[in-house]
Amino acid sequence: MSHLPFRQVHLDCHTSEKISGIAADFNARAFADAVEAASINSITCFARCHHGWLYYDSEVHPERIHPHLENKNMLKEQIEELHSRGIRAPIYTTIQWDQYTAERHPEWLRVNADGQPTATAYEATFRRDLCVNTPYRDELKEHLKDLLSSFKCDGFFLDIVKMDECSCHWCRQGAIEEGLDPSKYEDRIQYAEKMMVGFKHDISSFIRSFQPESEVFYNQGHIGTDTREVIEDYNHLEVESLPTGGWGYDHFPVIARYARSLHQDVLGMTGKFHTHWGDFHSYKSKAALEFECFHMLALNAKCSVGDQILPNGELCPETYKLIGSVYSQVAEKEAWCVDAKAIADIAVLNPEEFRYVIDHRDQAMVLQGVYRILSEGGYQFDIVDSHSPLEDYKVLILPDEVPVDEHLNQRLQAYADAGGKILASHKSGLNPDTQEFASDLFGVQNIGEAPYSPDFIVPTGEMAEGLPQVEHAMYLKAQEVKPLAGAEVLSETRVPYFNRTWEHYCSHMHAPVDKSKPGYPAVVKTDNAIYFAHPVFNQYVESAPFWAKKLVHNALTLLLGPSALEHDGPAAMIATLNEQETENRAVAHFLYYVPEAKCKDILIVEDVVPVHNVNVSIRDDKPIASVRTVPQLEELEFERSDGRVDFTLPKVDGHQMVELNYV
Repeated sequence: MSHLPFRQVHLDCHTSEKISGIAADFNARAFADAVEAASINSITCFARCHHGWLYYDSEVHPERIHPHLENKNMLKEQIEELHSRGIRAPIYTTIQWDQYTAERHPEWLRVNADGQPTATAYEATFRRDLCVNTPYRDELKEHLKDLLSSFKCDGFFLDIVKMDECSCHWCRQGAIEEGLDPSKYEDRIQYAEKMMVGFKHDISSFIRSFQPESEVFYNQGHIGTDTREVIEDYNHLEVESLPTGGWGYDHFPVIARYARSLHQDVLGMTGKFHTHWGDFHSYKSKAALEFECFHMLALNAKCSVGDQILPNGELCPETYKLIGSVYSQVAEKEAWCVDAKAIADIAVLNPEEFRYVIDHRDQAMVLQGVYRILSEGGYQFDIVDSHSPLEDYKVLILPDEVPVDEHLNQRLQAYADAGGKILASHKSGLNPDTQEFASDLFGVQNIGEAPYSPDFIVPTGEMAEGLPQVEHAMYLKAQEVKPLAGAEVLSETRVPYFNRTWEHYCSHMHAPVDKSKPGYPAVVKTDNAIYFAHPVFNQYVESAPFWAKKLVHNALTLLLGPSALEHDGPAAMIATLNEQETENRAVAHFLYYVPEAKCKDILIVEDVVPVHNVNVSIRDDKPIASVRTVPQLEELEFERSDGRVDFTLPKVDGHQMVELNYV
């Protein structure tokens, strides 16, 4: 059951000791009035910031109270006033970024293999990672006990809890005690993973021993496959994903699709800022904030908007007018989002499970290509890991770089034997030890890297639907494979006259096709799988050739047939299909907002361009009694034929929801 409020704010308060008059103008009633007027029903309030300062009257650590905090009861008054109005007030505290501690205990800093801390003393930053394997952990517990003894805590947002290698004294000694060699990178990573798992178990147990009902979330700016091992230490998941600051608009829909597969309540988090956290006096456009919040609803997440309180303790009125203008709409829509679960035909195996990822900037970028290709085709999909149940999905995608060991191979064989279909590409399917394909399931034998790059795919037969049967350039290097007996080659590769070198080149880029040379298989089909020799998903991340997308769509048509939801709207339209079992209905979301590259580093959403008369077809898995737009409650005419329900959506003005009531 859902328990998180839908309309939240994450309120930063990272404030330098060089600024005076902190909270001088704070008024609890005015603060709560602004929050309430903006339709916010949960706001995270600050106990300790990245500068290391406290914003409450601590008897345990009075030396840590911000030196210019004029109202030492700010946190207490925030919580009490918010609670009096039924508004949730979880507490924020920092973990690994704390400048006060870093300056006074440099021996507690995370140390790299060269024996150096992670940031120099002269950078304008507090991003100096503290190691929680040092005596710093005891100080953290003192701080948490102080909070738990002082406040009724709805929950804790524990920020900057990252797994990374460390060569401090305590980590080196701990690795040795585990029988590991800390001079080896792989062993340092192995120890760091185990240590951080133990840290989360320790801290969650510590908090719950004082206040069992207090929620706990550890933030690292990303939800990765390592979260599964410690999922019991979380009460919910939050996907921090500003479209700026290094995440981008493709990060949230990828990570939210994985986070929801872990069966926790999910909260999406964007920011009100134009660029990044702490961008004071900047404002996101209303269209952008609508897009980001409504996209959260479409992917079964609650909404959170990041802000930062001003040093004097006041909230910016324009910011809360902006948030309120969007959250008032969320309030109208959320009845069709409570306890909603995705209806998905396709599962995508997350490559991140098989590679070391520090943070969101190093995530498996291939997933962004998967997201784009599938979303632009209207496909309904989840992102899963090798421990997820697979039986409810019709197709499983292994995108470009998923190794298959014996355990995973057994799961894939069982999935295929039960009727599931598999789409694999490039190096997916290769055994990590032998570099041979893990089984005959993929229909090919590995020869090695293709000898030519770029080479060219010629779509034929059903793979040519919507494409001319001519050469199409594939810019990233393929695997050369040989089809096994009984496998069908759906499309062949043709090769150029030569690879481009200083001795052999033609024109500005690659050479054209040499029709006298033989190619090699590009797409191979078996009874249960289709294999692409090229990294089609990474290719879409890099340059988005429409033919790469279309080839994948054609392969999915062969494997899946008609998908759960189809529409004839623009490729940039996002369409998702969810189900509310308790309400006996499905709910489809349609979003059309177009981020534009108006400047060098960020994408801008400024205008809402309505789309009219979108034809929609939804698989009629359960008989449909009525179709209507929500929250407008306008009935739509529909037709039922061939196991599908067809209707025309008159208008998508940014975001439109459609309710399909079951008989």
